[in-house]
Amino acid sequence: VQLQASGGGLVQAGGSLRLSCVASEAIFMIETMGWYRQAPGKQRELVATISRSGSSSYASSVKGRFTVSRDASKNTLYLQMNRLKPEDTAAYYCNLEGFSDPWNGVNYWGKGTLVTVSS
Repeated sequence: VQLQASGGGLVQAGGSLRLSCVASEAIFMIETMGWYRQAPGKQRELVATISRSGSSSYASSVKGRFTVSRDASKNTLYLQMNRLKPEDTAAYYCNLEGFSDPWNGVNYWGKGTLVTVSS
C-alpha cells in the first residue's frame, strides 16, 4: 500500500490549506489514520488522528484550527487547516495503521507534503 499526500504549499499566516492523502488500495481493516508533521530540526509529532469509528483527536497546538476527516469510499484522508500560523510550517506525513488480514498488523507512511506559512 502506498500513501500519496498532496495539498501542501506556501500560504500567509491566517490562511487555509487542505491536505489529502490517498491510499493506493484498500486493506482488510483500517484502525487509525492520521497526520504527523516534522519541522526542520525537530522530531516528528502527531497532528491529528481519526479512528475506524470516526472519532478524532488533535494535538493541543492545532485543536480548533485543524479538522481531520476521512472518505472511506475513496481511501482518502483529509486535513483541513485554518488560521495557519508560521509555527505550523513543516513537512506533513500521513499514516495508516490497520490489518492486512485478520492476523497481521500493518503500518504505512506516506511521503511528506511541505507546508510553509509566512508571517
